[in-house]
Amino acid sequence: MTVQRETTLISNLQTAAGAAGLTVLSIDSGTDFNGHPTTRFQLAASPQAPPERTLLLELSEAFDFHQPELLPEMTSHLREAAQRLQNPRPDACVTLAGLPVRFSRFGWPFHRSTSGADTYIVHGTVHLEDGANSPLHALVSASMTVTFAEIVPAPEQPYAETFIYNAVRKTLDRGQLEMLKSGNRQPVPVTTRYYSRWQKKFFFTDTDDKSRMEFLALKAFWLSGVLGTGQPVWIADPRDAQYLNTTVEELARMAADMARQGLLAVGGEYAAATPTLMARADEYHAKRDAALAVTRPSFNEEMRAGHTNM
Repeated sequence: MTVQRETTLISNLQTAAGAAGLTVLSIDSGTDFNGHPTTRFQLAASPQAPPERTLLLELSEAFDFHQPELLPEMTSHLREAAQRLQNPRPDACVTLAGLPVRFSRFGWPFHRSTSGADTYIVHGTVHLEDGANSPLHALVSASMTVTFAEIVPAPEQPYAETFIYNAVRKTLDRGQLEMLKSGNRQPVPVTTRYYSRWQKKFFFTDTDDKSRMEFLALKAFWLSGVLGTGQPVWIADPRDAQYLNTTVEELARMAADMARQGLLAVGGEYAAATPTLMARADEYHAKRDAALAVTRPSFNEEMRAGHTNM
């Protein structure tokens, strides 16, 4: 039965990936947090894609997404992934506060908490990715309550990756994750406060035109100008739209306005940083430093230095 399920999963995923314009480069066996079997798919837009433009998709071996309530979101996830893989660094993004970050080693799917808490957990790492090979990173333990899990169609990567990554970005914006050279896992709670059952949508950050333009400028500066050596990035990513509580249409409108200001070179759904934007390097490096400073808890600096009466 296990072999039959795995064969069905592989067949269905290959079909869905092909429909999204993706190629399955490799298929490997893996295990989840509890040792249960998973299937790992390495995807790319073409067989010749460089390693940095590939996507690792890990699914429970027994998972069957080829059903009416699950297939649409899987299809949407893969189509968005195909667009994102055109970025020079598909694994990188920016926070509204000004941090360029990269996500890695997320251990999908979710697993139940081993501490006795009534939650589902996924572990991963978020790195500072500013082009300087920084060692700073945060090991994260993102958790969702059982109540919140009822909102999610399945506790698998395609159905949760976007809101988990956005919750991590929001937690960084709040200064509640510390970027370190080494350290223990830090919590990222994902609760129903991030979701409106009435509107059936996620809410992370309220933004206006000004803050959205600033976000797009940060995105283009870091992902296109610094990490992408001038290559264009997908400027109206639905993942960013969810994070900013806006729409992809609004992001495209913002990008067009910025192109008229000479900040972006827009071509279709993609945009590259211009020399005018890159001339703001000092501003964006200062913004990165300020955002990093917020993540360092000031209340325990004296304790770190050994000055404490506890």
